[in-house]
Amino acid sequence: MNLKDKVCIITGAASGIGLGIAKRYVADGARVVIADLKLDAAEKVAKDLTAQGPGKAMAVEMNVTDEKQVNDGVAQVVKAWGGVDVLVSNAGIQIVHPLQDFPYDEWKKLLSIHLDGAFLTSKACLPHMYKAGSGSIIFMGSVHSKEASPLKAAYVTAKHGLLGLARVISKEGGDKGVRANVICPGFVKTPLVEKQIPEQARDLGISEEDVVNKVMLGETVDKEFTTVEDVANVAWVFAAFPTNALTGQSLNVSHGWSMT
Repeated sequence: MNLKDKVCIITGAASGIGLGIAKRYVADGARVVIADLKLDAAEKVAKDLTAQGPGKAMAVEMNVTDEKQVNDGVAQVVKAWGGVDVLVSNAGIQIVHPLQDFPYDEWKKLLSIHLDGAFLTSKACLPHMYKAGSGSIIFMGSVHSKEASPLKAAYVTAKHGLLGLARVISKEGGDKGVRANVICPGFVKTPLVEKQIPEQARDLGISEEDVVNKVMLGETVDKEFTTVEDVANVAWVFAAFPTNALTGQSLNVSHGWSMT
């Protein structure tokens, strides 16, 4: 199992979990596409990763909710590197409110980035994978793909939806050599999670320390955050696994928070 010379598109890869996955893939010799809203940041990451090797990286600007920009970005990759072997749909945001106070435009924004983004990038990549007779699609789910928490109606809904989409792609793509799987991390201490701590303290009326120890880590077996490296290693397994024996699956990376 390895990713040497495999073309891997990772959305939201200029920072956080996406960047961690990009580093893991490049270290295994992959050709990695840093697809991000922020082109300048993506270009810097691509340059740094290529310098580190042994794989290499390129940057494309991609708003995953814009069908034309997604299609153009994938076409740019195919023109440069000849195809797409792996898609990691990782771009995401978090917005928290009690349901009765959840602004509809914010609900739609979150669902669009997570669900429309996964749909549009998969739709753009699948024809190239089908043509090659192989491919791996990986969605960045969450423990919230299987569990629920207060204040996260949109996020929980979106992450549950990714399970269904991955299973459909697995059914449709199985005889064409394409697999789809979902990674379900617990809380990873990225800027996205750091931002949630004061927001949840405010909305739940508790201290930030209690948000971390009781809300975020309270159900883990060891009160530890999941690391970016933990998630990146699972993303490597899903990408490099050689057969359809591993498809339509979801894997929790959560220090035991969810064991379903």
